[in-house]
Amino acid sequence: MLLSLSAQLFPGKKLTTGIFKHIASFLLLLFFSAVCMSQQTMEHSPLKDTFYRSIMVDSAASLVVEYIEITGNKKTKKYIIAREIRFKTGDTIPAARLYQKLEESRQLIYNTNLFAEVTLVPAFVSGNSIKVIVTVKERWYIYPTPQFQLSDRNLNEWIERYNADLNRVTYGLKFAHYNLSGRRDQLQVFLLNGFSRNISATYAAPYSNRSLTEGFSISGGFSQSRATIFRTNSNNLVLRYSRPDRNFVRQNLFLSGSYISRRGFYKRHIFSIGYTYNKVEDSVINKYNPSYYNNDDKNYVGFPELGYSFRYIHTNNINYPLTGKTYSASLVKRGVGFTGGINMLTLSAAYNRYFSLGKNWYQSFNTIGAIKLPFKQPYINQSFMGYNELYLRGLENYVIDGIAGVLTKYTVKKKVIAFNIPVPVKNKFVSKVPFQIFAKTFADAGYSYNKFVADTRLGNRFLYSGGFGLDILTLYDINFSFEYSFNQLGEKGLFLHAKGGF
Repeated sequence: MLLSLSAQLFPGKKLTTGIFKHIASFLLLLFFSAVCMSQQTMEHSPLKDTFYRSIMVDSAASLVVEYIEITGNKKTKKYIIAREIRFKTGDTIPAARLYQKLEESRQLIYNTNLFAEVTLVPAFVSGNSIKVIVTVKERWYIYPTPQFQLSDRNLNEWIERYNADLNRVTYGLKFAHYNLSGRRDQLQVFLLNGFSRNISATYAAPYSNRSLTEGFSISGGFSQSRATIFRTNSNNLVLRYSRPDRNFVRQNLFLSGSYISRRGFYKRHIFSIGYTYNKVEDSVINKYNPSYYNNDDKNYVGFPELGYSFRYIHTNNINYPLTGKTYSASLVKRGVGFTGGINMLTLSAAYNRYFSLGKNWYQSFNTIGAIKLPFKQPYINQSFMGYNELYLRGLENYVIDGIAGVLTKYTVKKKVIAFNIPVPVKNKFVSKVPFQIFAKTFADAGYSYNKFVADTRLGNRFLYSGGFGLDILTLYDINFSFEYSFNQLGEKGLFLHAKGGF
């Protein structure tokens, strides 16, 4: 399950000096809450409390793990859980490092996205021998869910530019099983109609060999759409082509597969191969944008794609990190050769760092950069900022195309409250709905370079934005963000973003 949307609740107005007073007041409020909230400097951790109560030994001593007991799993295989534990039966662990090993193991198990709750509790067996009891509570894995999807880049664009026109909605059914055989393998099938049609399927098996270090995924599908983006104008807004009779104007067919290697706990190597066929109506090429494909005036193109990426992920929560770090690098070759048409070599890298500042204060730095070679690319290869999660907060309304660019985000947040709401209907999956609320302030900056395109309002120049808001984190790590942001154009507004789940 993946929830992802954004909306501007109050459209932009000219920025005044009053906004800086709001920011100053908000920062003062954060400081006041840090002093007055009841949380102490040491963050509460049930695992840490249990550890200090259960294991009172000389920190220089060593402890032997006599056995590991795993309970609570109904569907998931025990060896899938054991694969994520940082120690094995028979291992000797220095007492001073036991808590760290337990906490890292808990994080790894939780970050499989298979469980709503995970605890690891050590207890003495005899002498310096201990047992570790791992208790998990499984999530709900099967989702035959109705779909309501927008044809536009985000909810904000659908409301502001198209007045929430329901004719622009794609509807249908998604079937997903996120633990099909109990080995964390996933199957997703889409059957969609409406503004777009989509028939597609994906199967991923991250643990496909006996040692649980290799995996694969395969996917394929066919889609049609009644509109297609053919150009970005000088105001950094996308232009779409559609027919008066509402017939389909774009078709897409794709097949892809990948091989995944994860021999340790935090590093992954992913090799991918795929093929894409894309066709648009003649008018898109002949009348509106001859550079759409750069394919000798043809209205279709087919190309292979080869890729390699390296990922390092070591955070407390993969969906909403508060501590830890991630970094990645990728190399993708689209098309054959290095000149003309759909031929592009993309190099990209990202680095994200998350810190705890104590007393439930946190900060994060997020940076991503990319370059596409050669610099002269058809329009469909020029997308950069404004799609998916790659945007400056406060500039969600705009698309900034580019063949090279960088984006960085800085956030300071404070957890102001946490509570649970009991579920009135008794069930074995969810007994309570947890809520955590974070107050935050942020600043973003970026630059997108495009050599062969006429200047736009936001292209080829330094960009910046900022603001403050609230994050609401709830069941299955679904996160709602309410952000009051402003940008260098003098615009401001309240935006809603939501994401999370599987």
